[in-house]
Amino acid sequence: MDNAVLTVLIAMLGGAIRVSTPFMFVALGETLTEKSGRINLGLEGNLVLGAMVAYATSYLTGNPWLGVLAAGVSGLFLGALHGYICKLPKVNDIAVGIAMMSFGTGLAFFFGKPFIQPQAPRLDAIPLGDWTGNPALAQALQVNPLFFVGIVLAIFMAWAFRNTRWGLIVRMTGDSAASARAMGVSVDLVRFLATAAGGFLAGIGGAFLSLYYPGIWNQGLSSGQGLMAVALVIFARWDPIRAIFAALFFGAAGAIGPSLQAVGITQGYYFFNAAPYILTLVIMIISAGSKTAAREVPGELSITK
Repeated sequence: MDNAVLTVLIAMLGGAIRVSTPFMFVALGETLTEKSGRINLGLEGNLVLGAMVAYATSYLTGNPWLGVLAAGVSGLFLGALHGYICKLPKVNDIAVGIAMMSFGTGLAFFFGKPFIQPQAPRLDAIPLGDWTGNPALAQALQVNPLFFVGIVLAIFMAWAFRNTRWGLIVRMTGDSAASARAMGVSVDLVRFLATAAGGFLAGIGGAFLSLYYPGIWNQGLSSGQGLMAVALVIFARWDPIRAIFAALFFGAAGAIGPSLQAVGITQGYYFFNAAPYILTLVIMIISAGSKTAAREVPGELSITK
């Protein structure tokens, strides 16, 4: 195989693993939330606030894993706030999500200014490719533990939705609130907990951005990944396992531009950098007329009414 092609493929492999990780956590969080019958468009705010809180905590404590935990707690706070507001009468969850996105990013920008310049301890990666003897492949296979945590979490969520009482309650609440109430289930409580847990996962996705890749904190860190993850959930048909593959697909698309630049191809570089956004648009257009998506979408979501 031509060396340039091999270099691009290896770079895309490493990029897919790195770029997909925050997509993965936000998509899993949104999958859980939407399975309960609620849409949370505010996860971009959770992602950005999580990135800032993780970086600040890592800088102040010297422990990046405490930063990851703090990022999750900040996402939990925004998710719980979103869940509480949405259970009030005549409140639209889409409108609340947009407001929470602005609120989360605003908090991050306000409290994060002192942490733009300082260097915080970063998360370490697991070197999985040293045995190959290929420096490029070894670099591509420097995998952060959060990537594996996301995969295990997706497998657990898929199992739980099918095999546990809690999973059944979440799915029933998302498909038919009336049926859930008839079974004695508190619809508001289930959606509140699912939204809070989804926010927690999105916050952890933000921690990956600031503590590993790109490993900095600034106000332009997210680039709309939280919003794109909502499209990714539709693409994955609300299935946690498919969400992993969709995240890897989005990650590979995001790595096209840097991979081509690595072999000296700069023509159209910015166009290739826009690949994830183009994919998001295409997915939304295709899903709008997809009969499969219409069959698998939770019946209580706002988009079905």
